[in-house]
Amino acid sequence: MSKQFASAGDMEEKVVSFSEIGNGCYAFTAQGDPNTGIIVGDDSVMVIDAQATPVMAEKVIEHIRTVTDKPIKHVVLSHYHAVRVLGASAYGASEIISSDLTYRLIVERGQQDWDSEQGRFPRLFQGAESIPGLTWPTITFGSSMTVWLGKREVKIMHLGRGHTMGDIVVWVPDAGVMFSGDLVEYHSACYCGDAHFADWPKTLDRLAAFEPKALVPGRGDALSSPQMVADGIALTRDFLTTLYTSVSGSVEEGRSLKEAFDAARTAMDPKFGSFAIHEHCLPFNVARAYDEAKGLDHPQIWTAERDREMWAALQDGE
Repeated sequence: MSKQFASAGDMEEKVVSFSEIGNGCYAFTAQGDPNTGIIVGDDSVMVIDAQATPVMAEKVIEHIRTVTDKPIKHVVLSHYHAVRVLGASAYGASEIISSDLTYRLIVERGQQDWDSEQGRFPRLFQGAESIPGLTWPTITFGSSMTVWLGKREVKIMHLGRGHTMGDIVVWVPDAGVMFSGDLVEYHSACYCGDAHFADWPKTLDRLAAFEPKALVPGRGDALSSPQMVADGIALTRDFLTTLYTSVSGSVEEGRSLKEAFDAARTAMDPKFGSFAIHEHCLPFNVARAYDEAKGLDHPQIWTAERDREMWAALQDGE
């Protein structure tokens, strides 16, 4: 029996939560949909991850305006994926910040990723006609940079490769709050189609060393205590380790991609089958893990056509 492609059949609106997890630090979450972080400084606001369209971003802005009327001056892109970046124009920010590596990925595969993601998850692209084009950062950096929101210090850092090669985190020292992007997920599958499995756990170690009091993950509920943060990082690590151990073992044994997928399902479903977007992500996750285990360091580019071919080869007929 064929399974409906990716999240094409997921059209149910999610319930939005907007919570303060540290002084002036907010999490916009929606039951496993992509999260957005907000930092209110002395004189302005910073937004971390923009949503997929300007229409979707307006929902974030409405919530921001319930707590502050300060101007939104900075939008930070934790990485290049379309559902995170294409809504950036709505905020009217003077600066859009990413890592150098994320900028390179937008050049290399930004348009293909947009086409791919819109096909996979149409509900997240409400008002797609409002997208003016690819989102281009105005400021990029190598390892770290500091932004001052008035007297409030915000540190933006590339701690290593993980979900993509360009992931960055945002750290608010005075509040002990971390915004992780998709490096950490909470009761949501990690999307690993562009991942670096060998590096990701080490990047999590560097993130954990900050000992955040609270953390906004890429998907799932905001982690509002040190224990929840530890749980979120541990869940993410377990997801990655279980997946890559299974797939790399299949590669060592000479199994085909389809055989590796079936073995990975056996390993993953009992522990993670209830996680948001698990079924959506599994074929893409196994395909990337299989490539990395075979020695392909730089992830292949996903296109709308490759998405469908992969889905048909791995999910259909189960």
